[in-house]
Amino acid sequence: MHYIIDEDLTEIARALKDEAAVLAGKTLLVSGGAGFLGCYIVGAIQRLNREVLPQPCHIIVVDNYITGSKNGFLKEIADENVAVREQDIRIPLRLDGPVDYIMHAAGLASPVYYRKYPLETIGAAIEGAKNLLELGREKQAKSFLLFSSSEIYGDPDPNFIPTPETYKGNVSCVGPRSCYDESKRLAETLAMSYHDVYGLPVKIVRPFNVYGPGMKADDYRVVPTFLARSLRGQPIPVHDKGNQTRTFCYIADAIVGFLKVLLWARGGEIYNVGRDKEEIDMMMLANTVAELFSRKPPIALVNYPETYPADEPRRRCPDLTKIRRELGYESRVDLKTGLGRTLEWFREVAIPPSDSVLV
Repeated sequence: MHYIIDEDLTEIARALKDEAAVLAGKTLLVSGGAGFLGCYIVGAIQRLNREVLPQPCHIIVVDNYITGSKNGFLKEIADENVAVREQDIRIPLRLDGPVDYIMHAAGLASPVYYRKYPLETIGAAIEGAKNLLELGREKQAKSFLLFSSSEIYGDPDPNFIPTPETYKGNVSCVGPRSCYDESKRLAETLAMSYHDVYGLPVKIVRPFNVYGPGMKADDYRVVPTFLARSLRGQPIPVHDKGNQTRTFCYIADAIVGFLKVLLWARGGEIYNVGRDKEEIDMMMLANTVAELFSRKPPIALVNYPETYPADEPRRRCPDLTKIRRELGYESRVDLKTGLGRTLEWFREVAIPPSDSVLV
């Protein structure tokens, strides 16, 4: 395992050492466990098993590998307490034994991929949620965590930035991003209905631009694209005028937030998870990435490619008042530090030395 990921997992375990006690001897199911977020979740639980929990938590990973990787670091953390099951989450799961905690993280979060696979995107969000909610009801799960998205807010009214969980959204149901946005919105409705009708302790997280080591170089989201292109000596491509703004949350901080919600939030609650500092436009982000190199890569303004869905939000920044107040969550890794750590991993793992030009 790369030392940066190892450090991240140790930090996550340290931050959760008190909250995680309830996982001892329990079973956790993670859909999308071979993806970027899923691998870190599984790795964090395994680290808790090793360093904190008196009895191990058993982990069931479900993934169909449409975007997840069989060669990711999931295989480096597999042990007798991690069972990996290759299956499309749109097909109902049949499992023997208890399932105490469920995290539905399966989905296609990259705009390029959900434009390429719109029906699979809708199915993973809605059919996948329905199947796992039914499993949670059958197994009387102690907690069910649905991964939604900040995309459900659409392009927020400027009066609602930072955006609180109470904002109802500005989203087109037939726009180029609707297969992702609207399926996440309906998945939230479905999950809340299971909470209201059956008393299933459902919680929902809406991640805001999570990044870090473990992202694929061809993920097509902005951070891996900027880093991969820079390492290959290619221009950093900034869409349009580069004045779209985002905040970015380092993966270790996000995982702590997700697990706090799973383990300690009340059922029926929704939480933004991200970073509310350093809102930055894409041209500034490109310059920040370029400054990480001794020989700066060029930056080029480009038109949106046909493979990238139009109508992206102009600004995105979370209001974290609720999760900070109720669960004590705080993002700790600043953007420059997080980008540096991610670049180091990309340089040594994601981009083959033969492809790397800049240092």
